[in-house]
Amino acid sequence: MASSYYQEMQEVFRNNNKSREFQAHNAKVHSVAWSCDGKRLASGSFDKTASVFVLEKDRLVKENNYRGHGDSVDQLCWHPTNPDLFVTASGDKTIRIWDVRTTKCMATVSTKGENINICWSPDGQTIAVGNKDDVVTFIDAKTHRSRAEEQFKFEVNEISWNNDNDMFFLTNGNGCINILSYPDLKLIQSINAHPSNCICIKFDPTGKYFATGSADALVSLWDVEELVCVRCFSRLDWPVRTLSFSHDGKMLASASEDHFIDIAEVETGEKLWEIQCESPTFTVAWHPKRPLLAYACDDKEGKYDSNREAGTVKLFGLPSDS
Repeated sequence: MASSYYQEMQEVFRNNNKSREFQAHNAKVHSVAWSCDGKRLASGSFDKTASVFVLEKDRLVKENNYRGHGDSVDQLCWHPTNPDLFVTASGDKTIRIWDVRTTKCMATVSTKGENINICWSPDGQTIAVGNKDDVVTFIDAKTHRSRAEEQFKFEVNEISWNNDNDMFFLTNGNGCINILSYPDLKLIQSINAHPSNCICIKFDPTGKYFATGSADALVSLWDVEELVCVRCFSRLDWPVRTLSFSHDGKMLASASEDHFIDIAEVETGEKLWEIQCESPTFTVAWHPKRPLLAYACDDKEGKYDSNREAGTVKLFGLPSDS
């Protein structure tokens, strides 16, 4: 028996299943993220820049392009409660904090290695950044100084605080989820989550679950309190690169090199919808208030010049007749 939520969302997507693309960069887009108020979308690219769009009714309007990094912008995220600030992590061994009101770089913080992942603590006070050498640096968001630095003996893939800000999670190359206490960074638990490389991790907005995606093409859903796996989603065939929970915590989008994005109902594991893509997907992000999904794929420009990357961001969930 399908849940009433399932039926409701099926109806929503039947009427709103259009995707639109918007030019953001001149090389592939690695990361997309919404500001906490949902008014802006930021994207980071291989072209060394970040772009910010304003969401107007059913489209994204480019507001600005942020230059300054000397290498690819691999990941970015917004301040959890201030919709004007976002931070970018780059291969140039720096992170940069930007303010959309002045469009300037507020701070450049040098780190020890090439940065590949970044997250902002739920209380807004700390930025954690991980590099290619598996060092995670914790940076004070006000003073821009390093508070702590932790070298791990395994491949660190994605990092995240829990919603309560008292635990810090890492997914690693051995298929484990390492859970550290915060701020003292003592290992609380290491969970053998997957038989192969554990790639991405996301917490749901309600704080009930977190999800991990793995090289075994599985997405697993975990109970935050019990730290047990509640269910698995297995509709993808390729390593799961990116995950996002909807604003109500009831939908989970996951994507990979498969040419579709899976949208699952969290409580049942059932497939709610499938967004068709023409190429692998690097990044997905649900809007913080509406059933709109931003994403970016490894698209090529046109059918003839297959070497040139398109650099577009896409928005799914627009009215079918728009």
